Amino acid sequence: MNKQIMDAKFMESRLDLFINRMVSQRACLDFAADATKDMSGPVFELGLGNGRTYSHMRQIMPDRDIYVFERAVASHPDSTPPEDRVLLGDVFETLPAALKRFGPTAALIHADLGGHNREKNDQFARALSPVIEPILAQGGLMVASDRMYFDALTEVVLPPDAVPGRCFIYSRT
Repeated sequence: MNKQIMDAKFMESRLDLFINRMVSQRACLDFAADATKDMSGPVFELGLGNGRTYSHMRQIMPDRDIYVFERAVASHPDSTPPEDRVLLGDVFETLPAALKRFGPTAALIHADLGGHNREKNDQFARALSPVIEPILAQGGLMVASDRMYFDALTEVVLPPDAVPGRCFIYSRT
């Protein structure tokens, strides 16, 4: 068997990567929503995109205040948050402003900010981790599509339906 065929055999297709990411996001968000259901404090969605995860979060946490951090809203109309729940701008500016506004009170933070370049995603996660960390409440959970680099948060074992490496959960204990 030639090397190209062997390499292709062990690589996931882009469709499989997408499906595994979506299945993992849903499993991790469901887990995190349940684990933080008795906590007060807002929920933060970092990156709205089309609004699929925001829509899911609204469904599984209908009574929670969910704030979205985004550069520009371009979501599906059915998945667009109310204007008073959107913090527009660069997350390196809006997250520190949210820390001043809310304090370290976020019960749950979900981040799906990366693109298709793993190296760039990793660099971005390294830069963003120290900006996210101070806003998460004691006992709060962070769900991320990329590995993050926190000093005071610990990685949590994924729920059974999540695909390892496609989503990550961190806790402030």
